[in-house]
Amino acid sequence: MLPPTMESPKMTSNDRILTILQQDYANFPWHQTFSIYDPNVYFQDPLSQFRGLARYEKMIQFLGRWFQAIDLQLHEITQVNQEITTRWTLNWTSPLPWKPRIAISGCSELTLNEAGLIISHIDYWDCSPWDVVKQHFSR
Repeated sequence: MLPPTMESPKMTSNDRILTILQQDYANFPWHQTFSIYDPNVYFQDPLSQFRGLARYEKMIQFLGRWFQAIDLQLHEITQVNQEITTRWTLNWTSPLPWKPRIAISGCSELTLNEAGLIISHIDYWDCSPWDVVKQHFSR
């Protein structure tokens, strides 16, 4: 055992959620930790908005089935009180015959409730949905 002044600090619930999110980003869309989300989680991105964990899980599963070679790079993750912000880049290959490689960079704002569960996940893209469509034909 380390001397009292050198003991490793215990992992706080904040450290735990950030560690889980980092692992989920690295594994996206596979092996996601849905237990960190409230059953009534609110999700929004430039294409959709809805409420509910079952729908959130289905959306993630859809991405995994439909798109190929998904790579979600986490560039930054910060937490201030009950708010977590991430900055990321998502890349994938679309299932079109010419297999275009698509990239979206953006950020997410996650809000935690008193129990430490995510109650809101809002994605902001650094481009418009139209810019994403154009990537399918401009490369």
